[in-house]
Amino acid sequence: MAFDPDLAARVRRWFHSQGVVIEEKRMMGGLCFLANGKMCLGVESDRLMVRLDPAVYETALQRPGCRPMDFTGRPMKGFVWVTREALDTDQGLHAWAALALEFNPRALSSKSPKAVRKPNRP
Repeated sequence: MAFDPDLAARVRRWFHSQGVVIEEKRMMGGLCFLANGKMCLGVESDRLMVRLDPAVYETALQRPGCRPMDFTGRPMKGFVWVTREALDTDQGLHAWAALALEFNPRALSSKSPKAVRKPNRP
């Protein structure tokens, strides 16, 4: 799993500056940052994955450096990639990170409830 360690460090510093406790998990080919147990941002290669409000998805795609996120050939509404060029300044990174963090309280958790096993009957 390859990701840009400098970009990951910038993301960590931003969360810290906001007083947000994060959890980091290696997944989806990179490093994901979870806030409140929910995926918020991720670093894959040299780009940023941003989880944002699906209501602003189309508007976000109009911003420079923003691309639809698609692992399966079908875009995932509410998730975008942001290219390195759009993140060269702290202001660029902070704007995308703030957008993700703003949506985080309303985002659904991907944790599924544990399956309840029924006892085997003879």
